[in-house]
Amino acid sequence: MALTTSLAGRVRNTSLPKSHALLPLLEAVVNGIQAIDARFGDDVEHGRLSVRIQRSPQEELDLGPVGPGRVALKPIVGFLVEDNGEGFTPENMTSFETLDSDHKATIGCRGVGRLLWLKAFDRVSIRSTYEDDAGALHGQQFRFSVERDVEPDGEADGLGGVGTIVSLDGFKEPFQKSALKTVDAIAREMFEHCIWYFLRPGGAPDVTVTDGDETVSLNNLMAEFVYSEMPATTIDVKGEKFDMVNLCLKSSTRNPAPRLHWCAASRVVMEENLTSKVPGLYGKLKDEASAEFTYACYLSSNFLDDHVRADRTAFDIAEHVQGATLTEDVSLDDIRAGVLEEVERILAVPLSAAREEGKARVNDFVSNRAPRYRPVLSRLESLDVTVDPSIKDQDLELLLHGKLQKLEADAIAEGQAVFAEDGSTPPEDYAERLARYLDTVTDINQSDLAAYVSRRRVILDHLDRLIRSDDQGNYSREDAIHSLLIPMRTDSNKIGTDASNLWIIDERLAFHEYLASDKTLKSMPITGSESTREPDVLATRLVDHPLLAAEGERLPLPSIVVVEIKRPMRNDASEDKDPIQQCLDYVKRVREGGVRTAFGRPIPPSKEPPAFCYIVADLTPKMVSRCEYANLRATHDGMGYFGFNEPNKAYIEVINFNRLVNAATERNRAFFDKLGLPSS
Repeated sequence: MALTTSLAGRVRNTSLPKSHALLPLLEAVVNGIQAIDARFGDDVEHGRLSVRIQRSPQEELDLGPVGPGRVALKPIVGFLVEDNGEGFTPENMTSFETLDSDHKATIGCRGVGRLLWLKAFDRVSIRSTYEDDAGALHGQQFRFSVERDVEPDGEADGLGGVGTIVSLDGFKEPFQKSALKTVDAIAREMFEHCIWYFLRPGGAPDVTVTDGDETVSLNNLMAEFVYSEMPATTIDVKGEKFDMVNLCLKSSTRNPAPRLHWCAASRVVMEENLTSKVPGLYGKLKDEASAEFTYACYLSSNFLDDHVRADRTAFDIAEHVQGATLTEDVSLDDIRAGVLEEVERILAVPLSAAREEGKARVNDFVSNRAPRYRPVLSRLESLDVTVDPSIKDQDLELLLHGKLQKLEADAIAEGQAVFAEDGSTPPEDYAERLARYLDTVTDINQSDLAAYVSRRRVILDHLDRLIRSDDQGNYSREDAIHSLLIPMRTDSNKIGTDASNLWIIDERLAFHEYLASDKTLKSMPITGSESTREPDVLATRLVDHPLLAAEGERLPLPSIVVVEIKRPMRNDASEDKDPIQQCLDYVKRVREGGVRTAFGRPIPPSKEPPAFCYIVADLTPKMVSRCEYANLRATHDGMGYFGFNEPNKAYIEVINFNRLVNAATERNRAFFDKLGLPSS
């Protein structure tokens, strides 16, 4: 009993990802090149193959991504592929009518290319002329579709020269929308898919792609994209031979990254980006003459030919081989490792130069932008930190941060291992391991300190920008500066100690029992006040016992700090809007309340808890008037006022914004200079 085959079922079960929408066209092109080879042998220079792009005659436009400055094109509805190869001989016709034919199996054909045609196109028309042994011409003309299989399409009259015309019509919408649109892009896709024919001895026939009045020659693309050829090499992976064709491509936006092209049956099956898979291999490399190029490798072997899938979009090869096996199974990882090792060997000189450039990039970044990594830089290099010299600052910061985290994790593991041996007889290398661990921890701690100091430099730079006017002469609002000093509408029970930058005003403000930012007095547990007025910042500190916010339960007497921030160059200070008097009122209300700690414990009454009032404001005429009214003294540089208010037992300081930034910078100058950061 003979088995029958359903063409519709075979087409339905044939895989064609939309990302490979042009694969049916590429298969038709490869068939044409093979037909030319069969006719002309080594004289392929006599061969001709042309592809014509057919677009919709309607006025509708393909509104897919066209890029800036490009005009939308009419949708592609089909392709016409014409070659002067041997034509549809009786043997070729029989093979075409036989699914899964092995007629051309010796050159990697699987007999499924025509199924891909029907997967992406509604119908296919073929007109072909061949020459018999006696030199007479014969014609074949037929249609091919899912509904009607292969059917004659009239007599093939008016025979011209030997060759074939394949018309792929009715480009199905899902594939049409996913396919490349321009003649340049389609020609390049064809070139890369068929590049094996251009690289082989004897080269390829003349191949062109035409779209209206524009024609692109694939033979010219070879000269346009290939800078030079490197010696071909062969690697052995578990007894299997793999041939590597190594190319130096001219650097351009079209060749941005080094790539590995996996080939089978004289076709590119899949490609892989090699960026960073070999240390120093990122984008462009430089040869001995400093000319830039991009590396590309075309990998082929009988093993790949035997394991390529029928649709030629992937390989039936495991990505990994887990554990030991009875046979030496070859995985994609095995092949890739062999290729990368060979790439590192043949590109040793340019890769070494690229690694040195990357190292210089890291050193420059650490010296000028991220000094926190300087104490551990030598240790990071041992973690194989190699970077693209053109890497962006933010990407380099993320890379170094990740490596630093790994270094810290390794140090923790090493410390646990070392200290786990306490109490037992220490091994011979115990002292050496302990010293190595302590050295690493010291470097990491220095890095943390450098990060803290660098953050202060960034904060001061940002504050300096906030107090300046913009192009329209406007100044930042109070809340922008307030949020930089400390987040608004919160207190120290909700934020960490690192969230506050009150050290800009006074280093002692880093230590407090309770701190509130832009909250009503009524909402503060330390006051017992019913007032809904809001000081910008209010803090308490225990006398002689400076504590962080999380530890605020110790008594006795708290000190009180109030900070009031005004908009730069704001000139509305008056008797009703006197920031000095506002601060003193806040101090008085805090003292009058049923004062409790942040955890609700009562604080013993005290008549004279020390109070400190800081007003951050520019010295406008009205602000100067309020300072003089409060009997405050001008500082020696004329950029602030200070004094002591006896009735309220409060020290008062009015700080000009410039003085605020300058004073904070001066206090940190020694640290900035040590790290090589600008301090002015």
